[in-house]
Amino acid sequence: MAVKSSKSEIKKTTAMATTARLFLLSISSGQVLSANPDGSDLKPIVSEGRRLPDGIVVDAEAGHLYWTNMGNPTADDGSIERSDLDGSNVTHIVPPGGTFTPKQLQLDEKNRKLYWSDREGMRIMRANLDGSKIETLIDTSEGDARPGKDIRKQCVGIALDVEGRKVYWTQKGPDNGGDGRIFRANLEIPKGQSAANRKDIELLYEGLPEPIDLELDLANRTIYWTDRGDPPRGNTVNRAPMDPSQGNGKKEPEIVFGHLEEGIGIALDLKGGRMFMTDLGGSVYSANLDGSNKKQLLFVEGNLTGIAYAEIPGLTR
Repeated sequence: MAVKSSKSEIKKTTAMATTARLFLLSISSGQVLSANPDGSDLKPIVSEGRRLPDGIVVDAEAGHLYWTNMGNPTADDGSIERSDLDGSNVTHIVPPGGTFTPKQLQLDEKNRKLYWSDREGMRIMRANLDGSKIETLIDTSEGDARPGKDIRKQCVGIALDVEGRKVYWTQKGPDNGGDGRIFRANLEIPKGQSAANRKDIELLYEGLPEPIDLELDLANRTIYWTDRGDPPRGNTVNRAPMDPSQGNGKKEPEIVFGHLEEGIGIALDLKGGRMFMTDLGGSVYSANLDGSNKKQLLFVEGNLTGIAYAEIPGLTR
């Protein structure tokens, strides 16, 4: 009996085994890439051409990747794609023109929705995972026509606190303008208000060089983001409290990683206490959440944008 029990446990453990992978986007080659978390086994799994992919998320349980394609910033041709984890079965979820210039993308696993920021569209949007029910939750245009030319109104990064019912986003402002901001609002538009006139928007941080992509450490109530502005405050990874007004005054962001070459993507492995970053210089980096144990995993890999980390049940490579 002891032997049978041991074999049963081995089978159970094997069935529950997971494989960690990084998924990243090359804006220069129009590819979705996959790699081990140490940078090895790098390979393209989707090649779409010059459609300017920017944000990527993984639905590990369903076995799907989702990513945004910015398209032409002056044309209404942005889209969101889906594929299997090996890059097969690519399909449009949000077809070209369903959004203007989609940037960072986030997955609400609980409610089975995608959220993204639309840069020239000057809005925060969401849809069901099949692309149905596309909604504008926040409209920052103040009546300006799309494509929006006022860079201060353009939305770039996005992050979700589903349990707290909040969405966070960045508006980077002009290049190196020191006018970047981070906002949050409720996931639902308040009753009697609209995406364009909602009153629940909070400004959390301002005066930032150029904040780009966002991630949240909900357990420690901390925001992480990349900044592609000029040094010393730009080309960095920063972190700051999700609730800056609580406690003894408003805390300033802490720089935990520097020397990026136009930093874009960020992904957190909270269980492993580490983060992964990409930059337009073509590098992928890892570090502990406090910025220690810095490693350059990949370099000169084109112009890299979004990145996602996932633990995939039973994934074979």
